[in-house]
Amino acid sequence: MCGIIGVVAKHNVNQEIYDGLTVLQHRGQDAAGIVTSKEGRFYLRKDNGLVKDVFSSSDMLRLQGQVGIGHVRYPTAGCSSSAEAQPLYVNSPYGIALAHNGNLTNVEELTQEIYKQDLRHLNTDSDSEVLLNIFAHELEAIHKLKINEQDVFKAVSAVHRRCRGAYANVVLIAGFGIVGFRDPHGIRPAVYGQRETKNGTEYCIASESVALDVLGYELIDDIKPGEAVVITNAGQLFVKQCAENPSLNPCLFEHVYFARPDSIMDNISVYKARLRMGVALAKK
Repeated sequence: MCGIIGVVAKHNVNQEIYDGLTVLQHRGQDAAGIVTSKEGRFYLRKDNGLVKDVFSSSDMLRLQGQVGIGHVRYPTAGCSSSAEAQPLYVNSPYGIALAHNGNLTNVEELTQEIYKQDLRHLNTDSDSEVLLNIFAHELEAIHKLKINEQDVFKAVSAVHRRCRGAYANVVLIAGFGIVGFRDPHGIRPAVYGQRETKNGTEYCIASESVALDVLGYELIDDIKPGEAVVITNAGQLFVKQCAENPSLNPCLFEHVYFARPDSIMDNISVYKARLRMGVALAKK
């Protein structure tokens, strides 16, 4: 269980991502990280610890850019080393950073594929690094200097074909924008929203709707199982179903105790779901 957030705005996003991660802190207290992007360059800060302890004032000043993603980690695979704190980064193609919530069930098989077929190197035991390299390889296979949203959707479709398990991700691609996508069963939650400003529309992707509420974004929708949401640096929004046979099978424990009670997941109030569970249990 982890928390993810991504923002595309008309101003520096470092403080918004920090505030969003603070609201999502209940989803992971072991590590936190933020990556921002400005003029195609990444600025990264991550380490073990709570959000309030990982980021100093000097760290925040260094995180420049109007696009960025963040992560709070509860380790369910790999180890608790700060090397596995997220977002994770690969420099090819384009420069890609990823924040992941979930677990891959075919990680051993994929690890061999990455080494023998994709000719890529893994530096940790994290399944998130495996997923990042799968996405990067599929995007690289398109062989284009400048990509568009359809290229990204094609790469996400390939990820769905290769990866099994639970994953809700937000990905930052240098010079392009951010991508949010969810596994074909929608096991882990992800939502996206928008906010109108005098400079234009701003967008946010997060694990829970409560992060959108606190930051002043209006909820657009949940990212559907198998769906991908692309938000370019210019503020263009594109949504497409990328899985062949998607079906909603969310994790029961999100509504039992993972999520904050004031969140809405797949159009269901977490608070009301817990009330109904209590009533059903009392009757039984």
